[in-house]
Amino acid sequence: MTELLKISGLCVEFPTRRGTVRAAKDVSLTVSPGEVVGLVGESGAGKSTIGNAIIDLLEAPGRVSAGSILFQGEELRGRSDADMRMVRGNRIGMIFQDPQTSLNPLMTIGAQLVETIQKTNAFGMAQAEAQAIELLEQVGITEARARLLAYPHQFSGGMRQRVVIALALAGDPDLIIADEPTTALDVSIQAQILDLIKDLCRKRKLGVIIVTHDIGVIANIADRVVVMYRGDVVETGDVAQILGAPQHEYTKSLIAAVPRADRKMHRFSSVDYIEGGHQPSAKIDVQTHWLGQGEKHANTGPAIQVEALNLSFVLQKALLKRNRKMLRAVADVSFQLEPGETFGLVGESGSGKSTVARLIAGLYRPDAGTVRVLGQDVTSSPNSHKARTARRAVQMIFQDPYSSLNARMRVMDIVAEPIRFYKLTSSEAETRKIVGDLLDHVGLGAAAALRYPHEFSGGQRQRISIARALASRPRILICDEPTSALDVSVQATILNLLKDLQSELGLTMLFISHDLPVVRQMCDKIAVMRNGQICEIAPTEQLFEAPQHAYSRHLLDLMPKMDLLARAPG
Repeated sequence: MTELLKISGLCVEFPTRRGTVRAAKDVSLTVSPGEVVGLVGESGAGKSTIGNAIIDLLEAPGRVSAGSILFQGEELRGRSDADMRMVRGNRIGMIFQDPQTSLNPLMTIGAQLVETIQKTNAFGMAQAEAQAIELLEQVGITEARARLLAYPHQFSGGMRQRVVIALALAGDPDLIIADEPTTALDVSIQAQILDLIKDLCRKRKLGVIIVTHDIGVIANIADRVVVMYRGDVVETGDVAQILGAPQHEYTKSLIAAVPRADRKMHRFSSVDYIEGGHQPSAKIDVQTHWLGQGEKHANTGPAIQVEALNLSFVLQKALLKRNRKMLRAVADVSFQLEPGETFGLVGESGSGKSTVARLIAGLYRPDAGTVRVLGQDVTSSPNSHKARTARRAVQMIFQDPYSSLNARMRVMDIVAEPIRFYKLTSSEAETRKIVGDLLDHVGLGAAAALRYPHEFSGGQRQRISIARALASRPRILICDEPTSALDVSVQATILNLLKDLQSELGLTMLFISHDLPVVRQMCDKIAVMRNGQICEIAPTEQLFEAPQHAYSRHLLDLMPKMDLLARAPG
């Protein structure tokens, strides 16, 4: 079969003051029409660098120093900017990893789609709008016509990712480079997107390169797999051979780190290295350690109790109330978390999971209903001293480690901010000592305090977020998709860290995720949400083995099939 794309001996370099970093070393791969090639590896392996090099979007001062990139028999290296602009969008589409930065926050979704369609297809306004609606429907966005008027911040992370995928399809390209295309998507929409990509491959002989850390995606969609480690291709082959009988030790450890969906394990297997090169400090003695000396609460009941919670958002404003268009994001939601329990919230993107978390954390005010934290009602009088004290016991770890940290602050000040705000220490010297200890315990080391967020990988930034959450000595952690943007090996390290911290400090956790295998390993009890309502609440093993609600069974059926994976016994 004639290759659609042929890369030979590709080398990519980034000159720095400390020397030249070789991000890709003599990389060769091919993509044929109708074929899906998966690029897998950890953060920093060079996967995204290959995708950016193909369409000449390497960040300065990065450069292709050697090799050839042939697309449909034509050399792409050395082309002018004007020539490459004609290739991008029209012939090669790109789905970028972070939908937050891929979309213009000042333009409506419709305006961005219509602009892209008109530039790549020479359509009139009416035809472009019709095409935009069709694309949104293809990627699983309901009420597509009304959603054209929405701005990116009015969409959930998963819905923004769907819009980015629609933008990549707008130019009707022959090759799509998808950089983590399903990172923020729940299993239902992930299945839709993967089915859509497979359908496009079959009908149009579309070539696809999928850059992903999700081995489940690779197992379900890829024809061939290229495994990368620190810029090198360590293994290439058919998907069944690579996942079922890997030859390279790195590939074996990467596959071993994939969370199991078939049964619960005590810990996550991880790749045998320590990210950042620092060994976390020893186990915390809660009797003597600063983290164990937080304010004691007399409550003996549930750690969190949610009763008949409701919240609606305005989709379309109007002077008259009857003309306003409302979205009921949370509808009569009730549940409770026992002390020391990990309670999971699962469901599709837009089901209301993150909204419930923000209501509990006090970031949103409910239209109706009650939230009790450690026995204290924090909704009726949210500014009372008792409510503020109770809320201090709740801290949140957000989904995106890139946007949840202030890029202009050093890590020292980021982690110290809660300590200073709540006046938990008597001196600045004590604050600095505690920050160093927290960073040491999450595996970054005290020296990380002097650096800025951009100097860290995604997994390291999430560790900083965990250290900041611990700085107010909370009793409850709300984890909103804490590992969705991380590769599988870093995910295992972060989740093991959370398990250790919970065991050491007796923390209660509300764990929100669309990754059902991760939820099975992390949670004691699970609530399944759909359209703002809870369908089912059950102990984890009971839900996975014998779900009662039809929607729960539907979600479990959509989990990526991992039959190809080689598994160690035990």
